[in-house]
Amino acid sequence: MNPEGVMMSEVADKAPHEMLSAEDAELLKAFRAAVAQDLSMFAVLHDAEPDAGMIHRLKASGFPEDLGLILGSQRAREAAQILAAEIQRFPDPVDTQTLDKLAVDYANIYLINTLRTAPCESVWFDDEGLACQRQMFQVRECYLEHGLAAANWRVRPDDHLVIQLQFVAFLFDPARSGDTLGEVAKFMDEHLLRWLMRFAERVARRCDRPYFAGLAMLTAMYCEELRDILARIVGEPRPSQKEINGRMRPQREVIPPVPLKFMPGLGPGW
Repeated sequence: MNPEGVMMSEVADKAPHEMLSAEDAELLKAFRAAVAQDLSMFAVLHDAEPDAGMIHRLKASGFPEDLGLILGSQRAREAAQILAAEIQRFPDPVDTQTLDKLAVDYANIYLINTLRTAPCESVWFDDEGLACQRQMFQVRECYLEHGLAAANWRVRPDDHLVIQLQFVAFLFDPARSGDTLGEVAKFMDEHLLRWLMRFAERVARRCDRPYFAGLAMLTAMYCEELRDILARIVGEPRPSQKEINGRMRPQREVIPPVPLKFMPGLGPGW
């Protein structure tokens, strides 16, 4: 485990306007780098079913024990234990049968929506469960502000889980100029965290392989705990779900009333 995750509580408790010491500034930089790396790894794992090489690397590194951010909640620890145990149960070298089962489960979750576990934000908010709706265009605007764009939105929409994780990792990169942590918090509130837990819980209930159940729940719990840490760093409490829903509700255009006029020769009985 990375000890920097434990030490972040010291920096997080400082007021946002308080000048950090050189030591704390370095700690914050290390924290951002560790989180960016963690989120990038989660994006890779949600990007495709694991192949033999990935399973070997996960076993060798002891994933997810090697995450940079140490998670404290019971649900996070349980998810990590499920995922770690499943990874260690995979044969090494992994056999074709295991890989085929993982590929089928991955397709059911992420590709053909057999389990109704679409990894795209729009689907969770559209009344008909359609993809590429308003949420996709909202996150696209967030990306464009940083000169970013989805590689091919027709293949993988802008509001896909993998792309959202990659974007948050991008904002956490300590090489980014300016303070982007407030922007991270806002994006997570308005997009990623509005649907990620529902996605994870449904995957955990419906998938066949404990690997995907553990991965989905660990990703969701990681992001939830990360957001709690951000609340302390930026010095602003997390908004309630009601506040977020009100913020994201579409604004209806108010059309001013048009005064009624009688047309010559037309009476009320027309």
